[in-house]
This record gives sequence, structure tokens and C-alpha cells, in this order.
Amino acid sequence: MDEQAKKTALRHITYGLYVIGTKIGEDDVNAFTGNWVTQVSFQPPLVAIGVKKGTTSCDGILESRVFSVNVLESGQKDLAFKFFKPLKRVGNKFEDVEFYTSTTGSPILRDALSWFECRVTDVVDRGDHTLIVGEVVDAGVHRDGKPLTLAETGLFYGG
Repeated sequence: MDEQAKKTALRHITYGLYVIGTKIGEDDVNAFTGNWVTQVSFQPPLVAIGVKKGTTSCDGILESRVFSVNVLESGQKDLAFKFFKPLKRVGNKFEDVEFYTSTTGSPILRDALSWFECRVTDVVDRGDHTLIVGEVVDAGVHRDGKPLTLAETGLFYGG
């Protein structure tokens, strides 16, 4: 196989950029920026996410069996980048990022374009990421807008 062709072809898969959150223990939350999100069923409404193994968020999702997906708006590259690294929780914020919780206790970013929350239904443990399927149990829209894409950031992920 031509390794460069493989990498280029896989990087042509289009991705959004999301902040994925979860409940950690009884009274804490965590979140990370992710791009492996897709809807896999209409009835029931199911989505799948890819989460790097061995991370606080992956462990939290597997333990709590819940997660949120915050859809970012075009132009919110800086917000996405904040969740590429660990953030310290201060009061009701991730540093200066305000959030609230709803049905699952997972964080919902006030500045997100829209959001949905899921309860884990299936887990596939393969490779360096865990594929987690969740049923959408709540959702909301903060405003109309165009979702942020990975291409808009100038970053490449995949290959």
C-alpha cells in the first residue's frame, strides 16, 4: 500500500469539530475536542463517537455511561482549541468557558451552536480509540449558524 496515498485519502474524510463532555464521578465533569462523531440510526436516534483510550474522558464515559456533544459554530476555533488540553474547573466553568448540565449531568457549553446528550448503548474496543455508541436522550439549539469544520481550522486528523 502507498502510505502517503492512504494518509491523503483518509484525510479527505470530512469532519466537524465538537466538544464532547461527560460526567466524572458524582460531582465533576470533563470534556475534550473531538471530530469522530456520526449519526448511525434514526430510530432510535443513535450517534457514535471515537474516544482516545486511556484518557480521563474515555474512562469517564465508560464509567458514567453518558456523554454530551457540543456542536461548535464556524469561527469558534479558539473555543475548540481550549479543549485540546486539560482545563482546570473553576466553579461552574472550565477556566473561562461557561457550561451547564441537563439530563445526563454532562457539560453543555453556553456558547455552543447546539448540543445533544446520549446514554451509552454499545462500546467497541479496537485500535487506539474506543468507539462508543449512544442513544440521544436530550438536545437543544442555542442559535442558528453554520457548524465548525476541521478543514476551517487548517488542521488535519487521520491517516
